Amino acid sequence: MADNHGNTPAAWTAVAIALAGFVVGGIGLMADSMVVFWIGVALAPVAILVGYVMARMGYHTTH
Repeated sequence: MADNHGNTPAAWTAVAIALAGFVVGGIGLMADSMVVFWIGVALAPVAILVGYVMARMGYHTTH
């Protein structure tokens, strides 16, 4: 198992964006607004992309 085990700026940023996407999507469902729901859904691949780019930039280490 990796020493940092996801405790890196890249991982935290990706998780924060994904969490925001789930919250926005949930609010969209409760408010019966499919536009808001799909905006939340669109944040999931953005989170993956941001996490990957940050990891490639060197933010995937705790040092």
